[in-house]
Amino acid sequence: MLHLVHSRGEPLINACDHLRTAVAAATDQATRPMIAFFFLPYARHQPKGGNMSPERIFQVHLVLGYVAWLLCFGVYVWPKLKAMDPFDAQRVIATLHSFRFFGLAFIMPGVVSPQLPASFAVFAAYGDLATGVLAMLALLTARIRPLFWLFVVAFNVVGATDLIFDYYHAIQAGLPAMAGQLGATYAIPVIYVPLLTITHVTAFYLMLRPQARTAPSY
Repeated sequence: MLHLVHSRGEPLINACDHLRTAVAAATDQATRPMIAFFFLPYARHQPKGGNMSPERIFQVHLVLGYVAWLLCFGVYVWPKLKAMDPFDAQRVIATLHSFRFFGLAFIMPGVVSPQLPASFAVFAAYGDLATGVLAMLALLTARIRPLFWLFVVAFNVVGATDLIFDYYHAIQAGLPAMAGQLGATYAIPVIYVPLLTITHVTAFYLMLRPQARTAPSY
């Protein structure tokens, strides 16, 4: 195995292909399908030259973006949010989402490639803008609680729907294979979007979580 990984600088993805063949040959018929299932995706996405394809790199970045944010969020953010008053916790989340106006960069000439699929870019841009504006309205109406909670629900519903459809449009347009067309906005789906998704889930959980009632004092 060490020879496979290190010989002449052969990349790990190529080693996985060789390792799949070698291990499958040494196992019985019952275990070969399982081994092939694990290693086959790496072999399928290996272009000529032995380098990782743009699609594979984007997928790795996306998955690791969620892993990194979940680790960070679970240790440093979630313990504080769940201990806060629900109103204050939702203000924190709204503050983060108020910056989603930046999603308009998906349709900014010179920032993204002209070849970026419009079916993804336009919906993502205006969906982010709408979410950002609703989050700002929630912050502006913090002194009027009924309006505040209305806008909190609104920006979370609109924002979560936007992300779901963005993923759908990206898959339909084959965006992972042309992720380089995102240009300067490449960091948005791999770094910013995982945090947005996590905080949407957190916001819904905090809204639906039963609130502890304090016993009346006499």
